[in-house]
Amino acid sequence: MNRQYDGWRTVYGSAPRRRPTPGGTYLELHGGPFDGQLLDVAGWTPDELAEGACLVVPGDRTGPRAAYESDPDDPTRWRYRGHRHC
Repeated sequence: MNRQYDGWRTVYGSAPRRRPTPGGTYLELHGGPFDGQLLDVAGWTPDELAEGACLVVPGDRTGPRAAYESDPDDPTRWRYRGHRHC
């Protein structure tokens, strides 16, 4: 997992003033600290999507990241895989 993102940049659902753009490309996150939120994956390659991402948890910028990987049963969502030092 090479992608590391601050939650403010690409995750939607935690801040009421941020809304996903209609027609955008999003994955739904399941489990963990971002459960039910959307990750903006516009412009990601198939390899990057298959690899997953580590997301910075708000309020914990120095600790491990929340790791998410693709769900083999549903390509439109990612599942939480635990906290990792990515």
